[in-house]
Amino acid sequence: MLSTETRKETVARIVREAISSILPGLPAEEIQGGKSLAEHGADSVDRVEILLTVMGRLGMDEPMSNFSSIPNIDALVDYLCRAQGR
Repeated sequence: MLSTETRKETVARIVREAISSILPGLPAEEIQGGKSLAEHGADSVDRVEILLTVMGRLGMDEPMSNFSSIPNIDALVDYLCRAQGR
């Protein structure tokens, strides 16, 4: 089993890869955890696509409404790690 830190690093990498694949003008290394997807230029369709891509890669199925109050990418990674552990 992966340690919590390793899981978090893996989830963060998957999130950043999904963001940069859907927002091709934004390299993964320029994604800032303290910013929201919208602040990185993702519109509502991009955000849904990013979340679906990440959940697919992680083998998760969470209601989209669970993500509405997540303020930034760091919080998204934390949420996904907690949800994976359930």
